Amino acid sequence: MLNNHPLASWLIGYEAQRKRMLKKAPKGPLYNFLSVPFPQLFTPFDQVPILAVDFETTGLDAIQDKLLSVGCVDLIDNQIKLGSSYHQIISSRGRLTPDNVSIHQITDDQKDQGQSLAQVIEQLLQRLAGKVMLVHFARIERQFLRQACIELYGMAPVIPMIDTLMVAKRRLDKKDVAYDPSELRLSTLRTKYNLPDHYAHNALNDAIATAELLLAQTNECHENPALEKLLL
Repeated sequence: MLNNHPLASWLIGYEAQRKRMLKKAPKGPLYNFLSVPFPQLFTPFDQVPILAVDFETTGLDAIQDKLLSVGCVDLIDNQIKLGSSYHQIISSRGRLTPDNVSIHQITDDQKDQGQSLAQVIEQLLQRLAGKVMLVHFARIERQFLRQACIELYGMAPVIPMIDTLMVAKRRLDKKDVAYDPSELRLSTLRTKYNLPDHYAHNALNDAIATAELLLAQTNECHENPALEKLLL
């Protein structure tokens, strides 16, 4: 039946939601983002335009905590386009805790000189238009981007995502054997694929590290998977 066909879920999923939200979106960055169709479900992976994204935050609660910085880089034609790299610290009220400064190496002075949340989210949405968003552990990026858009535009967009953590989890689940959740950490998975250590807790470094991991994961398939096999 059509209802059980992958194309049906796509038509009533991301694309249908995008079109419905476009009708309600205020003119501006969110409207412009929603005006661009998402990649088709059956697009081969090496033809999918992808933006690897990472957020550094003051905590895990998207309502109570704040975005500290955003990093992103394009992954196009199976290549990480380092020339497209973008990293921006975000200005916000309040002082950072010593733990925040220690982990993220972002000081209050740097934060105070950062761009506004509105400027950074506008640039991110411009970069994301017509692309799939790539992350590791989607809950953080999904919730913080959703909350930022609600604050700025009164609504949160639907965004197709690939999560390298979930790509790894699906493969482990198929083996039907117990595993330690720590095996799904970005650094642990990179080690598994013989990728070099990277300087973590920097948004751009983590975005590039995630893009490298996805390339390793898809290369392991010995095939060119369709987008539908990678999406959340």
